[in-house]
Amino acid sequence: MDNEHIKKIKIFDTTLRDGEQSPGASMNIEEKLNLARQLARLGVDVIEAGFPVASEGDFEAVKAIAQEIKGVEIAGLARANEKDIYRAYSAVKYSEKPVIHTFIATSDLHLKYKLKMSREDLYEKAVGMVRYAKTFIENVEFSAEDASRTDFEFLCKVLEGVIDAGATTVNIPDTVGYATPFEFFNFIKSIKERVKSIENVILSVHCHNDLGLAVANSLSAILAGANQVECTINGIGERAGNAALEEIVMALDVRKDIYNAITNINTNEIYRSSQLLTHITGISVQPNKAIVGKNAFAHEAGIHQDGVLKEKATYEIMTPERVGRQSNDLVLGKHSGKHAFKEKLESLGYLLNDKEIENAFIKFKALSDRKKEIYDEDIDSLIAKSHPFEKYELKYVNVVCGDTVTPLSMVKVMVDGELKHNSSCGNGPVDAAINAIEKIVNSKAKVIGYEVKSIRGTTEAQGDVSITIEENGVSITGRSAHTDIVVASAKAYVNAINKLYIHNSNLKKSVESEIYE
Repeated sequence: MDNEHIKKIKIFDTTLRDGEQSPGASMNIEEKLNLARQLARLGVDVIEAGFPVASEGDFEAVKAIAQEIKGVEIAGLARANEKDIYRAYSAVKYSEKPVIHTFIATSDLHLKYKLKMSREDLYEKAVGMVRYAKTFIENVEFSAEDASRTDFEFLCKVLEGVIDAGATTVNIPDTVGYATPFEFFNFIKSIKERVKSIENVILSVHCHNDLGLAVANSLSAILAGANQVECTINGIGERAGNAALEEIVMALDVRKDIYNAITNINTNEIYRSSQLLTHITGISVQPNKAIVGKNAFAHEAGIHQDGVLKEKATYEIMTPERVGRQSNDLVLGKHSGKHAFKEKLESLGYLLNDKEIENAFIKFKALSDRKKEIYDEDIDSLIAKSHPFEKYELKYVNVVCGDTVTPLSMVKVMVDGELKHNSSCGNGPVDAAINAIEKIVNSKAKVIGYEVKSIRGTTEAQGDVSITIEENGVSITGRSAHTDIVVASAKAYVNAINKLYIHNSNLKKSVESEIYE
């Protein structure tokens, strides 16, 4: 590798914005803050914290992240209009390094059918709104939505206009994942050669995965001269998702001979970031997912096992430890004290106050009474499922079931401080428990997804349950873990109902705000 020409690639993480747009991946403020803290530990350069104008909840989340997270650029997304831009500014202005990220589509397809604008009108809008954003904040990013399907000459004209207006970053999105790697390489290379003053700004790319090419296109763009990539943890996002941060970063790390590029990412935090996102959203990665999948470093074939035992490099191009996947056996147990527990939390990257540690320790002791061995995944589960406010809290669940009786469940749920109870039958113990809870919370949401897995593959392991519910076209995923599958399922359902309540409350506030304005 030519050390004199090593290129620094900025990592713009949009897990909290584009990633959250993945169906069922919505997060509340505390969950967003928790993930933002981890992204800062991971070492991303930019955290796109949300879309502040979308709802009151999203605005408050972006504001909270801007106020707390230090040393990282905090971006807020905004359409190219004054209302969105001012709302984004109002949220990110508390950051040490605030960014307004404004966008508008530039392809003729979007101009004709979505925006109903001429090219001339769009050019004036893009340039004018970048100039408007610059009156608030120095660091302004402009994205030409659907850039890969935009007339090249017109795209260059728009990019030159927004750069003249003060944009510090110009982003080239492959919004619908239409481009191919060789094509995208030439596209970015041509932009570098054609656009005036492009060398004075950050050239960014944002690739989607509709054809499974998001990472390949992003890496091709880096070879062509892009110096920022926009990506998400686990590749979550709209439709088929975004370019996966962990795959881009490790490709650059493992193949330095090809890319001659580095990032600020602390690769030891990659797996922890992936696991935390999975716990928060309930969206698991497939076992064969690169870098963070369960089988990414597993070897079953005899030839592979023999080779790895003799020399790991025969079948591993990176070590599990490089991405933070150190194996842990017995870590904590019922005899562990609070000091040891606190040290473990800090080693896992959780920075909690004394009250939060006390609450987590109580849950830990209760869990350690039920199982002999406590693993890192158990601790993750205990921490990740806490919420700043819960309208509904499951207090009690009991089921009667067997092969000769109809399953019956009795539950007690705290609703706004009032304890309510009910019972119901079902096709099974889990169905009965959910039916009983439905009667109490009076929910119209339908359960459309149910998944259960063992956190560790033993009979005493916690059951990790994800339940996805849907109401009025909105899908929400709740998650919980417990040594009793029925209890885990009931808690996961209540978790989903709480998330849905928060979503509906934020939506109502947003609608009321629109009416008022």
